Amino acid sequence: MENKIKYSIVVPVYNSSKSLSELCERISKAFSNLNYELILVDDGSHDDSWKVIHELKQKYSSIIAIQLSKNFGQHPALFCGLSYCSGDFVITIDDDLQHPPEEIAKLIAKQKETGADVVYGIYKSKQHSVLRNSGSFFVRKTSIIAEGYSGTGSSFRLIKKEIIEKIVANNRQNFFYLDEIFYWYTSSMAHIEVDHHLRKDGKSGYNLSKLMNLYFNIVVNYSASPLRVMTRLGVFFSLISFVMAVRFIFRKLAYQVPLGYTSIIVTILFTGSIIMLCLGIIGQYLYKIYQANQNKPPYFIREVLK
Repeated sequence: MENKIKYSIVVPVYNSSKSLSELCERISKAFSNLNYELILVDDGSHDDSWKVIHELKQKYSSIIAIQLSKNFGQHPALFCGLSYCSGDFVITIDDDLQHPPEEIAKLIAKQKETGADVVYGIYKSKQHSVLRNSGSFFVRKTSIIAEGYSGTGSSFRLIKKEIIEKIVANNRQNFFYLDEIFYWYTSSMAHIEVDHHLRKDGKSGYNLSKLMNLYFNIVVNYSASPLRVMTRLGVFFSLISFVMAVRFIFRKLAYQVPLGYTSIIVTILFTGSIIMLCLGIIGQYLYKIYQANQNKPPYFIREVLK
């Protein structure tokens, strides 16, 4: 029992060759008195990240290294790393050192204090650009519509092993948004304020376009809200159309007023655009069903170093 792994740290790696050595060194110091494993998942990096991971593997026996065949995205990479965890608790942390590894102690202390299944590190002040912060804020807050998810979370978190085992065993979809999945399995969540530092090297893998694409995928994959909005719009505009139709018929019969060309064109174009929007939303749901039926794996592993 002395060699039992207590903590598993999962790091999705993407084009971060310059920060990996410092990250591993600081994690090693933070867990100097604890049994831990460090799982590095190279998510199709284009730089020397995998080469650096090879070198770090020789230095740190606690490292498990996984190389994916291409860039699948942060959440699929994290999900891949979760399937290799053996610790009682799993900690996820980014590769860019914006999450100081020394702050992990706060997550551990908060979990011991509350007994929560999931503990999130919430930033005092996010050290991103204004545009990136605005995009992240929009995605986080509006994703509340995804079946009740609170929208309060971050990629710096601690999760109990029991939750991880359920997620790994029961989830096989193409798209993953782990924070929403955690909400499926537990409402026992806690939050602790942590520091967030400036990125030392490189650029974030998320730009505004990717954040918006992530948001759209969250809504379509984890919520029926767009379909509900379509239904309500349909009822609303049906009532309006009925009232307008009665009005035009009354005016035609009572005053012999010719129907206006402008009103007809505006009505046709407006209703046509609503129909096209609704068909597009339905098409996205059908496409997601098609993807699920294809049973495509969310990631594909090229190499594993244990």
